[in-house]
Amino acid sequence: MTVAVVVPVHRNAATLAALVDRVGAALAGQPWRVRLVVDACPEGSGDVARALAARDPCVGVSELAVNVGQHAALRRGLADERDATAWACLDADLQDPPEALPALLAALTGRDVVFAGRRGAYESSGRRLTGGVHRRLVAALTGLPRDAGAFLVLGPRARSAVLAAPGAPSVVVAVGPRTRAGAGLRVASRPVVRAARAVGTSAWTSRARARQSLRTLRWCVRQRTQR
Repeated sequence: MTVAVVVPVHRNAATLAALVDRVGAALAGQPWRVRLVVDACPEGSGDVARALAARDPCVGVSELAVNVGQHAALRRGLADERDATAWACLDADLQDPPEALPALLAALTGRDVVFAGRRGAYESSGRRLTGGVHRRLVAALTGLPRDAGAFLVLGPRARSAVLAAPGAPSVVVAVGPRTRAGAGLRVASRPVVRAARAVGTSAWTSRARARQSLRTLRWCVRQRTQR
């Protein structure tokens, strides 16, 4: 199995070297590659990503001229990594532990998508509450697990579904088995404890989270009514 790990990068210069080291250690013994998708970062993440790629052939960089957001950056990375047999998506801030990748990839056998089910006190209680409500609604509309998020591994059919649904508001809902985009995909989740953010603050403000939630729910409803 050749694994491509796709990572959206925005204001993550301080964590990229550790991230690449931990991915390499977690996937030692099998072919792997990290694709760092620099989402028009104004704070030097691109410089760090290019330096890592210059010294490690397992690191590739895609640079976006304008900020497109986490999920559009993930789609770009999935599109750029064509030669893998499995793909993983995780954040660059080290809250998503790369050490969980082997277990998630093992669970991919016989499935199209395996999510790292969210566990742990990795964010404020308010965010956990509102995030949990959002995910339960999405699960009811799409057939996704209730703990599904953007730390996931995909097989070829799921990657194709994501790339064929550019209008989907997130990589997550693009693989929902009750949507037109992801119809018939086999999905599962495995619990993974997230870490608290070690450096910086999240770019997802409360307002941005609310807007994304509304966009996602509207899209999910349309996918069901248009089937």
